[in-house]
Amino acid sequence: MRLTSTAFEHEGDIPALYTCDGDDISPPLAIEGLPSETVSMVLVMDDPDAPVGTWDHWVAYDIEPAPEIEQAVESLGTPGVNSWDRTGYGGPCPPSGTHRYIFAVYALDTTIGWEPEADKTSVLAEIHDHVLAEATLMGFYSRE
Repeated sequence: MRLTSTAFEHEGDIPALYTCDGDDISPPLAIEGLPSETVSMVLVMDDPDAPVGTWDHWVAYDIEPAPEIEQAVESLGTPGVNSWDRTGYGGPCPPSGTHRYIFAVYALDTTIGWEPEADKTSVLAEIHDHVLAEATLMGFYSRE
């Protein structure tokens, strides 16, 4: 499986449009090679370089299998809670310096079936034995 975006290259710079310095909208994502037996998907975006430890920017689960996730998506599967203790996408917003932002998509052989607002740790623990394939896309964003 492969995860890409028309907004930025893997290991490239994330445009300000998708950050707290811009419109803070989610970038378009394309998923290639999604296994035919995929029942649902999970999407996680985090910043492993945050000063307080990994910062979760986006968590969604029980996403209908699809080859793309549209830019500025308003609703995506069941929304999980991010590190701001809210649901939905929160774009890159490092306090200073350059941070890595990792988007990860997991194809599952089941659905989770939980209510909204589960956190990333719980979701990843739940899907552990149900991952058919996974893919990541990493981008950088810098602030002075």
